[in-house]
Amino acid sequence: QVNLVESGGGLVQAGGSRRLSCAASGIMFRVNKFSWNRQAPGKQREWVATITSAFNTQYADSVKGRFTISRDNDKNTVYLQMNSLKPNDTAVYYCSVTQTTVYWGQGTQVTVSS
Repeated sequence: QVNLVESGGGLVQAGGSRRLSCAASGIMFRVNKFSWNRQAPGKQREWVATITSAFNTQYADSVKGRFTISRDNDKNTVYLQMNSLKPNDTAVYYCSVTQTTVYWGQGTQVTVSS
Protein backbone atom coordinates (compact mmCIF):
# COMPACT_ATOMS: atom_id res chain seq x y z
CA GLN A 1 0.00 0.00 0.00
CA VAL A 2 1.45 3.31 -1.12
CA ASN A 3 1.57 5.94 1.59
CA LEU A 4 2.79 9.54 1.22
CA VAL A 5 3.12 11.80 4.25
CA GLU A 6 3.90 15.49 3.82
CA SER A 7 5.29 17.70 6.55
CA GLY A 8 6.96 21.05 7.00
CA GLY A 9 4.11 23.44 6.34
CA GLY A 10 3.33 26.45 8.48
CA LEU A 11 3.12 30.22 8.56
CA VAL A 12 5.93 32.20 6.94
CA GLN A 13 6.37 35.86 6.05
CA ALA A 14 6.62 36.99 2.46
CA GLY A 15 10.21 36.70 1.26
CA GLY A 16 10.89 33.85 3.64
CA SER A 17 11.70 30.19 3.05
CA ARG A 18 10.25 26.84 3.94
CA ARG A 19 11.20 23.24 3.23
CA LEU A 20 8.54 20.62 2.75
CA SER A 21 9.14 16.88 3.06
CA CYS A 22 7.26 13.93 1.65
CA ALA A 23 8.03 10.54 3.17
CA ALA A 24 7.01 7.61 0.98
CA SER A 25 6.39 3.99 1.91
CA GLY A 26 4.96 0.91 0.24
CA ILE A 27 6.75 1.76 -2.99
CA MET A 28 10.03 1.09 -4.80
CA PHE A 29 11.06 4.66 -4.13
CA ARG A 30 14.16 5.01 -6.28
CA VAL A 31 12.48 3.99 -9.56
CA ASN A 32 9.55 6.37 -9.26
CA LYS A 33 8.91 9.93 -10.36
CA PHE A 34 7.42 12.25 -7.73
CA SER A 35 5.64 15.56 -7.96
CA TRP A 36 4.60 18.42 -5.74
CA ASN A 37 1.26 20.05 -6.37
CA ARG A 38 -0.72 22.72 -4.56
CA GLN A 39 -4.27 23.91 -4.11
CA ALA A 40 -5.04 27.46 -3.08
CA PRO A 41 -8.41 28.37 -1.52
CA GLY A 42 -11.13 28.45 -4.15
CA LYS A 43 -8.80 27.25 -6.91
CA GLN A 44 -8.07 23.99 -8.66
CA ARG A 45 -5.09 21.89 -7.71
CA GLU A 46 -2.05 22.78 -9.81
CA TRP A 47 1.22 21.10 -10.55
CA VAL A 48 4.33 22.69 -9.02
CA ALA A 49 7.37 20.49 -9.69
CA THR A 50 8.49 16.99 -10.64
CA ILE A 51 11.63 14.97 -10.07
CA THR A 52 12.36 11.78 -12.00
CA SER A 53 14.22 8.67 -10.92
CA ALA A 54 17.22 10.09 -12.81
CA PHE A 55 17.00 13.29 -10.75
CA ASN A 56 15.77 15.36 -13.68
CA THR A 57 13.53 18.21 -12.55
CA GLN A 58 10.77 20.35 -14.02
CA TYR A 59 8.99 23.36 -12.57
CA ALA A 60 5.89 25.40 -13.15
CA ASP A 61 6.70 28.86 -14.46
CA SER A 62 5.20 30.42 -11.34
CA VAL A 63 7.85 28.84 -9.07
CA LYS A 64 10.85 28.50 -11.39
CA GLY A 65 13.95 30.02 -9.83
CA ARG A 66 12.38 30.11 -6.36
CA PHE A 67 11.52 26.47 -5.58
CA THR A 68 13.80 23.43 -5.72
CA ILE A 69 12.62 19.82 -5.72
CA SER A 70 15.02 17.13 -4.56
CA ARG A 71 15.01 13.55 -3.36
CA ASP A 72 16.92 11.32 -0.97
CA ASN A 73 16.64 7.70 -2.08
CA ASP A 74 18.21 6.47 1.15
CA LYS A 75 15.48 8.15 3.20
CA ASN A 76 12.61 7.54 0.76
CA THR A 77 11.87 11.25 0.97
CA VAL A 78 11.17 14.00 -1.53
CA TYR A 79 11.71 17.65 -0.62
CA LEU A 80 10.49 21.01 -1.84
CA GLN A 81 12.68 23.94 -0.86
CA MET A 82 10.68 27.12 -1.24
CA ASN A 83 12.47 30.48 -1.22
CA SER A 84 11.31 34.04 -1.81
CA LEU A 85 7.80 33.04 -0.85
CA LYS A 86 4.89 35.23 -1.93
CA PRO A 87 1.38 35.52 -0.51
CA ASN A 88 -0.01 33.81 -3.61
CA ASP A 89 2.08 30.74 -2.77
CA THR A 90 -0.39 30.16 0.07
CA ALA A 91 -1.92 26.73 -0.49
CA VAL A 92 -2.13 23.17 0.68
CA TYR A 93 0.87 21.38 -0.81
CA TYR A 94 0.52 17.75 -1.87
CA CYS A 95 3.05 15.14 -2.83
CA SER A 96 2.07 12.65 -5.53
CA VAL A 97 3.33 9.60 -7.39
CA THR A 98 1.76 8.00 -10.43
CA GLN A 99 1.64 4.27 -10.96
CA THR A 100 -1.51 2.58 -12.30
CA THR A 101 -3.26 5.36 -10.41
CA VAL A 102 -2.18 8.62 -8.84
CA TYR A 103 -1.40 8.45 -5.14
CA TRP A 104 -1.65 11.59 -3.02
CA GLY A 105 -0.57 12.52 0.44
CA GLN A 106 -2.83 14.30 2.90
CA GLY A 107 -1.24 17.67 2.22
CA THR A 108 0.49 20.28 4.33
CA GLN A 109 -0.70 23.87 4.66
CA VAL A 110 1.65 26.71 3.76
CA THR A 111 0.48 30.22 4.57
CA VAL A 112 2.52 33.21 3.43
CA SER A 113 1.70 36.48 5.14
CA SER A 114 2.31 39.84 3.53
